[in-house]
Amino acid sequence: MEYGTIEREIHIDAAPEVVFDVVSSPEHLREWWPDEAEFPAVPGGAGRIGFGDIAGGTGTWVRFQVVDAMPPRLFSFRWTHEQGQEPAPDNSFLVVFALEPAGGGTLLRMTESGFRERGWDTAKIAAKYAEHVSGWDHFLPKLPAYAEKVGTRA
Repeated sequence: MEYGTIEREIHIDAAPEVVFDVVSSPEHLREWWPDEAEFPAVPGGAGRIGFGDIAGGTGTWVRFQVVDAMPPRLFSFRWTHEQGQEPAPDNSFLVVFALEPAGGGTLLRMTESGFRERGWDTAKIAAKYAEHVSGWDHFLPKLPAYAEKVGTRA
């Protein structure tokens, strides 16, 4: 298997402006992906996202830095780099949300790359790739319904 890039494509019945907010704003991200999110949604904005019971002390924080924020077309970030390190291709994953108008809604193309670039052995690459595929397969299906709900309030 290649383990190069995870790719997903979904149609969302909400305008690109709404979908952009849902994939780029910590307030909205918490509703469909991480349990916590703290970052400025601007290029270079550094912060973190949290999974699990953060308040109870059993959750995990993950480093997060915005690469591009070009409303309503593109939002990308690097994540999983170690504390104190600047995110780079050899120490983090790159996630890109590309958005385009489609049939009264939005076509969202998500890619995540950087598995081979981290210098891990094949077994670790395969395990991390499988973990991220499982994660995206769990979380991305939550995005359309939430974005559509946000769109109806807008």
